[in-house]
This record gives sequence, C-alpha cells and structure tokens, in this order.
Amino acid sequence: MKNFMFIFSRTSDSKDLSPEEMQSNMQEWFAWVDKLKAAGAYVSGEALLPGGKTVKGKGLVTDGPFADSKEAVGGYFIVKAKSIEDAADMAKGCPDMPIGGIVEVREVMVFE
Repeated sequence: MKNFMFIFSRTSDSKDLSPEEMQSNMQEWFAWVDKLKAAGAYVSGEALLPGGKTVKGKGLVTDGPFADSKEAVGGYFIVKAKSIEDAADMAKGCPDMPIGGIVEVREVMVFE
C-alpha cells in the first residue's frame, strides 16, 4: 500500500450552503471518514483555517491566500491505497463533490 494525499478545495463558484445544509454536509464528511477508517484507508487529515501567509521568491512574505483566487484549499487527508487509480476512486466519495468541491490526489514520496 502507498500513501496518497487528498487536497480539498472549492472553486469560487461553489454552492453557498445554508446552516442546515452545512450541518448535513458535515455529517456526510463524518460518515465518509468512518467509511475510509473501516476500510483501513484513512491515515490522517485536517481542515485548514482561512487566511495565512504566502512565502515566495527570496523570502517575500505576504498575506494570503487571497479571496480573489479561483480555488481555496480547505484541508487534506492522507490515505492508503494500492494505486493512484484506487485513491482517485476513493476521492469520488468526497461529500463536497456535488457542491463544487475538488479533490487533488497526489502520491506521497517516501524517502528511505
């Protein structure tokens, strides 16, 4: 099994949710995580708070990410899968997909 990172983001045209829809969406997230855990695939993950800093060039630090960007990264998971295709199939279960969510699937490099 290999480790893969799911990087969760939403586009600027993602559906805005009512408080009730947000609660329902969170329940869907909890159920999806439980399903990944039961399958032995979930390793770890965290949501990210908005805002932060961007460091680029020769150490220039600015506020960011910016609200005018087309996508906002909201969190990540590390999962175990046999292949990137299997990991991508797992990512299809992300509860944000129907509301403009995007999951980037990347293999984690192992240094031995």
